[in-house]
Amino acid sequence: MQKKMDMTTKILIYMGFGLVVGSLINAFASEVAFIQDYFVNGLFHVVGALFINALKMLVVPLVTFSLICGICGIGDVGVLGRIGVKAFLLFMLTTALAITLAISVSVIIGPGEGFDMTQAAASTFVAQPAPPLTQVFIDLIPSNPVAAYAEGNMLQIIFFTILFAVCVLMIGERGKPIAEGAERLNEVMMQVVNVVMLAAPIGIFALIAKVFSEQGVGMILPMMSYFAVVATVLLLHTTGTLMILLKVLGRVSPMIFLKKMRSVQLFAFSTASSNATIPITLRTAEKRLGVDNSTASFVVPFGATINMDGTAIMQGVATVFIANVYGIDLGLMGYLTVIGMAVLASIGTAGVPGVGLIMLAMVFHQVGLPIEGIALIMGVDRLLDMMRTAVNVTGDAAITTIVARSEDKISMETFNDPKAGVVEEIHLPHGSSQSSKV
Repeated sequence: MQKKMDMTTKILIYMGFGLVVGSLINAFASEVAFIQDYFVNGLFHVVGALFINALKMLVVPLVTFSLICGICGIGDVGVLGRIGVKAFLLFMLTTALAITLAISVSVIIGPGEGFDMTQAAASTFVAQPAPPLTQVFIDLIPSNPVAAYAEGNMLQIIFFTILFAVCVLMIGERGKPIAEGAERLNEVMMQVVNVVMLAAPIGIFALIAKVFSEQGVGMILPMMSYFAVVATVLLLHTTGTLMILLKVLGRVSPMIFLKKMRSVQLFAFSTASSNATIPITLRTAEKRLGVDNSTASFVVPFGATINMDGTAIMQGVATVFIANVYGIDLGLMGYLTVIGMAVLASIGTAGVPGVGLIMLAMVFHQVGLPIEGIALIMGVDRLLDMMRTAVNVTGDAAITTIVARSEDKISMETFNDPKAGVVEEIHLPHGSSQSSKV
């Protein structure tokens, strides 16, 4: 009997197919109304949007039930506080390292020097105001928890759920049925993740095909210096900085970690949203990496909200690029300001597509760079957004693993087992014996 293809391989094949189909449409059928109406804005758009909605549908209930299980499983508010402080400091550290690496590499390579400004003639950018940091802290506590859940405001959801779960612990025996109910609901949600993942290859094909049919590969060429530097730094941060931290602080094999993270990175690349990828990251952290639910359920959604390594890298490279294009010398203090601003901005940056440009406008304004310069990089931002989201979720899982290792909340047997979490039986009703690998 022929061995079934694993989900990661299947997603890679469908992603490659989507890239080819999208690029061909962009090159040869960009003006064909039938193709654009019925495929690009029809089939690809609908299937891709349905898949994104299916992932987003999972986020709030999964984070809620998983977080309640995790906190009740910890059983000690002091331990929870220790895990939170460790995670926060590590996320801030990786963001600072990411933008420092980005600025250093950019200063050495010098993207944007001798850039032809006529390339930006048709481009415009209107900066949206970013919320002040004081408002970010005020917004941590929801005035209406129901509204927070309805809007998917992750920081507010995390705050309320932690408060609720801690109070479940505080009432002792009477709270046990609530904790047990949350555990059962969490198991159900994990199974819903498995079912949704069955549609992943088709959904990812549609998303990639639509992006490349609209953007095309050719649009990278005028911005090659900027694109190449961002892509290089993203790769260096993922395979260098994060893996060194994982090896030194987490004392685990970076190679095993990266192999097990492939499917999460592909999901993140396709959706360009850290929040939409939370269910997959959470499942991988627990089932594939062996991180205990009590740690993963807290650190993963927390990281998806405040850990923006990829966005910080984009901000660092874009700052040097625009400074070079306009012939502005920022100096050491300017670059230090950018590093500080990026670290602070990451706390209030939502894990949704395109928000990096809003934060970049804030950074440009602070250091005196022309905000209209952002128009230059908008053409390639969608592709880079996909790439930097993959870096963000890798950072989320790496820090989760490091924190779990420091708290002895990880099963090294599961982590070192290449088969762990690969096969999930999906039992269909009416006695069907079908199963699928996810």
